[in-house]
Order: sequence, then structure tokens, then C-alpha cells
Amino acid sequence: MSGPTLKRLSAQPLSVLLFVTLLFQVTMTTVSGQEDIPAADIDKVISEVFPSPPPSQPPSDQCICVPYYLCRNKTINTDGEGLIDIRFKEGPCPDYLKVCCYDPMKSSEITNTAYKEKRTICGHRNPAGVGFRITGNSHNEAQFGEFPWMVAILKENAYNHSQTYLCGGSLIHPQVVLTAVHCIHGKDTNDLIIRAGEWDSQTENELLPSQDGQVLKIIKHEQYYGGALYNDVALIIVNQPFLLRENVGTLCLPSQNYMFSKERCHASGWGKNIFGKAGEYQVILKSIDLPIVPRSPCLDLLRKTRLGPNYKLHESFICAGGEIGKDTCQGDGGSPLACPLDNNPDQYQQAGIVAWGIGCGDETPGVYVDVARFRHWIDDQMARENFDTSFYDPYFIPEN
Repeated sequence: MSGPTLKRLSAQPLSVLLFVTLLFQVTMTTVSGQEDIPAADIDKVISEVFPSPPPSQPPSDQCICVPYYLCRNKTINTDGEGLIDIRFKEGPCPDYLKVCCYDPMKSSEITNTAYKEKRTICGHRNPAGVGFRITGNSHNEAQFGEFPWMVAILKENAYNHSQTYLCGGSLIHPQVVLTAVHCIHGKDTNDLIIRAGEWDSQTENELLPSQDGQVLKIIKHEQYYGGALYNDVALIIVNQPFLLRENVGTLCLPSQNYMFSKERCHASGWGKNIFGKAGEYQVILKSIDLPIVPRSPCLDLLRKTRLGPNYKLHESFICAGGEIGKDTCQGDGGSPLACPLDNNPDQYQQAGIVAWGIGCGDETPGVYVDVARFRHWIDDQMARENFDTSFYDPYFIPEN
């Protein structure tokens, strides 16, 4: 009898064996008459061997779907801290930026955290995001609010009011966007929308909303040549200033003829992931770090392409990239290439505007408008429009 019984017990889980052992010890002590064991102690032993399972996701009929920043420990809060995995998961809430949360108050009492207007220094980046930090960003997704100067230029369909992404730009003043001429050339200004503070183009559940502006005026460089994209720089003026917040800010501009050389810079945009018809425009803002490529080696690499050995790189361009799998691509035109300041690596200035390239993501560098070459031109246009240039001055410290 003892042999088979022990064999059967040895096949049981360790928790069961431990429970049987402890129960045997308690029973023997009680039977022997040495002392009486209260029932509470037996319950304690049982609870230690078989602890209660951790609380699971509340049933969908006992909670409400609220924005992620209103829920902590499955109870509504308003401090906006936490980690969000951008990979879509199954659950009772259809949007990954919403979670199922117990409702300790009436739904009408739930309000978003208030964020007032706040002007920071130009080129202020939020590398850890604003209000939350995403995980699962294995495809170069930027953090929410990481690049406050990034804007999307959209074209609105007059028939159904749908919006199509055209290209990117950078905010250099609450009312002025710097971009490339080629991405807006020939477009009706009445059909264009400038969106600041955008991140995930498929949801409106971010901590801070995006802002849309109507185009009042476009100023194109008078020497722009569309055939080869020389002097491909333009300013877009919106009818009302954008409200400066944590996710909306301005980018610094370099001094005239400033030379970028060995910096690693950040390009951002919603452009295609790969070149050609197979490429897809991105839903969440992407970011890649790229090295500035000096002019001579860049020209050598460009001449190895279909451009041929006699190609001459126009003086209005600079180069960046040339690393396999890391590049700007179709749809990124007009987007900024931002580099850290020498004396303050946490502050950024715009080195380039995405212009063109030969393919995407290979050893051939991408070609960008040399923003430093146009600083005087930009200053002159801003003065004519009576706009404050301190918004892109890296040495100006605003008073808040």
C-alpha cells in the first residue's frame, strides 16, 4: 500500500504535496492533544499554499474604456503617467490608447488633464515622450510629442472632406512652417491644411490634441528650379498661430552658411517605409538618426548611381544618411533634418529639408536642402511679414 501511494503523490504538483504535508502536521498535532489549532491558522496555511490569483482585467461589463492617461491600477486617474505598448492587443477596448478601467465616479466627472500654452526654447525635444512612453516601437516610431516642431501638410478633398497626406514641414514660428517647394508646388492653397502636434494619424485619443491651420500665404524661393529641385525652400503662413504646448513647438535655425559636418541628426516623417509601389505611408510618426555626409564623399557616391560620373551637386544641397536600412523616403519631402547644437546637445537646429534621393535605405546618401544657406532669405521674408524671428533663435530664452 505504501509504495503505490507514494508514487501517486510524487506525481502531484509541488503545491499539493506541500499542502498535504502541512495539513498532516496540523492534524497530527491536534489528534495528539498537544494543542488546539484555531481554524484561522488552518485557513492561513491553505492561503499560503494556494494564494489568491492576481486581479485580472476587469470584466467589460464592470468597467468603462477610458484614455490610457486616466487609468492607473485599473482605477481612473488624471496624471498621465505610464507605458503604452503600441502593438495592438485584443481586449474590450478597440483602441490601443484606451484601457478598461473601473469607474469610481460618474462618467460625466471624467475630464482630460488641462494643458495651458507654454513656450519653450526652440528645438526642445522630448526624447521620453509627453505624458507617456511607448514600448513595442520596433519600427522607428517616435515617442508622442518627441519632435514638437514636426507638422503634416494635408490636402483636403472638397467633395467629401477627406484628407490626404502630402508631405512634412517644420514649425519655426507659431504661424510659419518651413518646407520644400516641390511638395506644395501647383497645389491650391485653399485645399491645404497644416496639422501641428500630430503623432498617430489614425486616432484622436492622444493626451494632447493636434491642431489644424488654414493656409493664408505661401512664399516660394524666387530661384526655385523644379527640374533639379534647386533652392527648394518655401514658407507657409497659416491664418492663426498654433497654440504652443508640450507637443507643439518651434525648431531652431542655424546661422547663415553654418557648416554641419560630423553630427548625427534626426529625420522624422510619415513617408513610405520602402521605395516604390510596395511602400506604405506610416500611421505613427517615424524617426531615424542619420549622419551628415561631407560633400566630397557624397558626390562620389551619387556619381556611382544613374546620375552618372559627371553629375554636379548644386550648392543648395547637403547630404545625410548612406546607412543600409535607414533613410527618408517618398512622402517625407519637406520634413526636417534636425541636429543637436554643439554647445547644447539637448537642443536642436534644422540642418536640412528632405528634398530627393536615389532609392531609399541603401549606401547612397539622401539629399537635403541646406537650410543654413537660406537663413538670410528666411529672415528677410519674416521681416516683410512682420514676424518675430526669436522663435527660431537658438540663443533666445523665453520668459514664462
